[in-house]
Amino acid sequence: MLSKKTKYGIKALVYLAKQKDRNPIQISSISKSENISRKFLESILLTLRKNGVLGSKKGKGGGYYLLKEPKDIPMTTVMRLLEGPIAMVPCVSLNFYEKCDDCPDENVCAVHNLMLQVRDNTLDIFRNTTLADLSN
Repeated sequence: MLSKKTKYGIKALVYLAKQKDRNPIQISSISKSENISRKFLESILLTLRKNGVLGSKKGKGGGYYLLKEPKDIPMTTVMRLLEGPIAMVPCVSLNFYEKCDDCPDENVCAVHNLMLQVRDNTLDIFRNTTLADLSN
């Protein structure tokens, strides 16, 4: 299930992507428009800023802005930053692989094989969807 953190992060990014210019947008504007708690939104935007998706400006006229064009921000990046591993089980994760304690052989494990298909199809969607696709 998608966490509220990721859901709100995507909503905030789409809001920023829809802005005609790339001027900084105050957290209060995003919070009000997208109905997200300001305090929670601050934490989400900080994560995105620390990981190179957003920039920020302090003071009058300050706020957050996209560092890249929306077409250059794939959903794989956003999902991994906010949600963590895309795979539903660690034994099929590309970036966070861990062998399952209860599985003697991944090659014959029905759960492993099913989750590989789920991961691959999910990755296909996230890789081929950018912030631009969501904000049009």
